Amino acid sequence: MFQAPVQKSRILNGMSVDIEEWFQVGAFERVIDKRDWNGLDSRVADNTATVLDLFAETGTHATFFTLGWVAERHPALIRRIVGEGHEIASHGWDHQRVFTMDPAAFRADLARTRAALEDAAGVAVTGYRAPSFSIDARTPWAHAVLAEEGYRYSSSVAPVRHDHYGWREARRYAFRPLADAPLIELPVTVAEFAGRRLATGGGFFRLLPAAITDFAVRQVNGQGQPAIFYFHPWEVDPGQPRVMGAPLRSRLRHYSRLGAMRGKMNGLLARHAWGRIDAVIAAA
Repeated sequence: MFQAPVQKSRILNGMSVDIEEWFQVGAFERVIDKRDWNGLDSRVADNTATVLDLFAETGTHATFFTLGWVAERHPALIRRIVGEGHEIASHGWDHQRVFTMDPAAFRADLARTRAALEDAAGVAVTGYRAPSFSIDARTPWAHAVLAEEGYRYSSSVAPVRHDHYGWREARRYAFRPLADAPLIELPVTVAEFAGRRLATGGGFFRLLPAAITDFAVRQVNGQGQPAIFYFHPWEVDPGQPRVMGAPLRSRLRHYSRLGAMRGKMNGLLARHAWGRIDAVIAAA
């Protein structure tokens, strides 16, 4: 059932990277104060460089959903991403979840982030991914705000049920959430079997057999749909600091199998066709 494909599908799948520091993840938000961020060991530039080298070695282009906080502090990194042919898109300013904001605060967050990204990158930003996939049933206004602000697409929905995020009732494939706007929502890919859905990117890919993600990609490609995959630069950094005050479950999810991630990514990139998300939309 989970055998790897013998050749790449002709369908172009979306490869994406969520650019954030190791200390900005949702799992640590209750134990690391944002006011302390500037004093912590910044590893995002080196970790993203490792990801860029991996993509260069495999001839892969991707979309980098980037925090404005990171872009403001590492403009040279943003220029390198764009210079190597990748897409820069928004991940919000400082990883605040959308369902914790009201529409006005969300609009301000989008504007501040876009300004920092475009100043550093020198290109227009038209894609968005909510931190922790936090556009869900609690934020019926979010897609309208994105459309009004001129975004072309969002990849902010995880159509699963999970203790950290998820919108199980959401559509599994790309859809237009608004009748009066061209905005496209591209949910991240989940595997579906026996009536159940299983997430396949990020920590799920790192912790579970890669064959599950291969199955999900083949499954959606078999239905004529592109897969949308994501991971984080901190996932290729086994030497990152340990946050001992975090809950045990969070530490297990965050730190397990970090040393295996680069090898698993090499295999995933070789087995399927990957590209930037804006290229996936153009190819549809």
